Amino acid sequence: MEAAAANATKAVPSIPRDTDGPVFREPWEAHAFAMALALHGRGLFTWNEWAAALADEIKRAQAAGDPDTGETYYRHWLATLEGLIAAKGVASPETQHRYRDAWDHAADRTPHGLPIELRPEDFAG
Repeated sequence: MEAAAANATKAVPSIPRDTDGPVFREPWEAHAFAMALALHGRGLFTWNEWAAALADEIKRAQAAGDPDTGETYYRHWLATLEGLIAAKGVASPETQHRYRDAWDHAADRTPHGLPIELRPEDFAG
């Protein structure tokens, strides 16, 4: 994954980083980054395509009032990921929403420190 992360930071210069590579404020940011690396590795999008989609997402957010302090960077990353997944036909926005709700249900019932597991009842709503 180190080589993939290095390639991503070269192709997408806006990625927050230090001398060791990408920097994340919270674990979910690293997960979103890793998902993008995995989907790029499977050929879902090129880094040029990703960079253009991310730039568009950031411009939309700024036009809507995002203060562009850097704290929301990975929210834009995640929104870009969700948009490309939908645009490429991997999962519709509705399917993504359904899984997000199921994940929330599973997380709510899972004691802290235990792995979260999705069950069929998590999709019941």
